[in-house]
Amino acid sequence: MVTSRVAIDSIAAGGDGVGRSEGLAVFVPRAAPGDVVDAALDVRGRFARGRIVAIVEPSAARVVPPCVHYTRDRCGGCQLQHLAYDAQLGAKGTIVRDALQRIGKRQVDAVTVRPSPSAWAYRTKLTLALRWRGDGWTAGLHPFDRVDAVFQLEECLITDDRVVAIWRDVMAAGDLLPRTRRLRGAVRLTEGGASFVLEGGAQWSTVEAFAERVPALRSVWWEPASGGRRRLLVDRRSDAMEAVHGAGVKAPDASFVQVNPMAARLLHDHVVALTLTHGPSSVVDAYSGAGATAIAIAERGVAVTAIELDAEATRWVAALLPPGSRSVAARVEDALPRALPADVVILNPPRGGIDERVAATLENVPPRAIVYVSCNPATLARDILRLPRFRIAGVTSFDMFPQTAHVETVCELVSEAA
Repeated sequence: MVTSRVAIDSIAAGGDGVGRSEGLAVFVPRAAPGDVVDAALDVRGRFARGRIVAIVEPSAARVVPPCVHYTRDRCGGCQLQHLAYDAQLGAKGTIVRDALQRIGKRQVDAVTVRPSPSAWAYRTKLTLALRWRGDGWTAGLHPFDRVDAVFQLEECLITDDRVVAIWRDVMAAGDLLPRTRRLRGAVRLTEGGASFVLEGGAQWSTVEAFAERVPALRSVWWEPASGGRRRLLVDRRSDAMEAVHGAGVKAPDASFVQVNPMAARLLHDHVVALTLTHGPSSVVDAYSGAGATAIAIAERGVAVTAIELDAEATRWVAALLPPGSRSVAARVEDALPRALPADVVILNPPRGGIDERVAATLENVPPRAIVYVSCNPATLARDILRLPRFRIAGVTSFDMFPQTAHVETVCELVSEAA
């Protein structure tokens, strides 16, 4: 391993600083644009991974990370705490623009990233890895450079204090968790109260006692290590809420609840408003989840077809949609051809983006506009490349996850024939 002086000029999609050394692109975790660093290089063909040995000239954008775990434990949960918040927003806008230009082959202007209402304590969900050490559990996160290791979490400054407090109660009841070497758990705040999802273990006979020891939990879900379906084992959610919102239909799995609800509201309002600017009489909401967007648009008199694979979520949305709209339980690639033609199609896929059959269908039966909501600039750009008959009319990103390298993007695509 050699040491080289590297000037950092940008931030890569995963959060690493990027510079060049002797013709190689060098990716350096925890580096800031404007830094000059001495880095130990691990050359891997046409690029190199770097580790900061010394910061020779610190960037003006560099700040002292406030979380003890970020430096001491090299926590991989955040990637950008060492950057001032304005610099984080600028870096994310550049990541989105570069992906659209390099992968999507579309020229776009600078991308605006709308800030989160809060840059700290915004997360209403915290997922931790649990490791049995023989005399108790270690519950924490992984160092960014040792994904097999887990350090004991003391605090998480980007997470709501209520979630951290519930996690402390969960670990106080750790003797009632399945006894196995590895588990994974998530505490999430939902409209119906706090939810806990546990992954791993072969049996959990003590779940009722566990729930009694953690009274803040309103629901407890378990996904066994054998790969069985996630099951709801304890349900203390309010029946009144379900009756009001879902006509007696159970609310869907907590996985549909947004992690940063304040920023999610900004994004939601933007998507609804952007869709309605096209004056649609019909809209397809693909990957509709728990239906917040579909319901909001349908309530304005638009006929909406909501497509979602999860059957429980589909039933929930069907109970809330007004007459003239419908909820379909299916894969988007299977159901979309039957849902078209439509004036606007909303796409909100998982990180992997849309199936190529979805793009082919939209090319064959094009709506006037596509509103694409993406959590991954690379797959967004790839999917836009698959849609040559659509031009980019606008791009706005939202900082759903401050202090991390993640960014949500809303891309408005308009048919060239429109």
